[in-house]
Amino acid sequence: MGSCCTPDHACSTGANGVAVADTLTTAYAVSGMSCGHCRAAITDAVGALPGVVSVDVDVAGGLVTVTTGGAPDDTAIAAAVDEAGYELTGRA
Repeated sequence: MGSCCTPDHACSTGANGVAVADTLTTAYAVSGMSCGHCRAAITDAVGALPGVVSVDVDVAGGLVTVTTGGAPDDTAIAAAVDEAGYELTGRA
């Protein structure tokens, strides 16, 4: 089975390979990221939130792209990023 992500890095299927309906992809600006550990910490923290389908972290660009099943909970995502030790500065 191929990657679940499209060329623009939007996830089009769930973990089991079944298409996910009604997903939204939202990009957030996050400061303080500098390495692979940052990527893993944010991916784990945000990925554990209810409704999150996938998380893509661009450390160099300072972006975290979150795909959710429905409207994203910006407050919960910001809190997860903060608890991981970084600062969500807003939507990108």
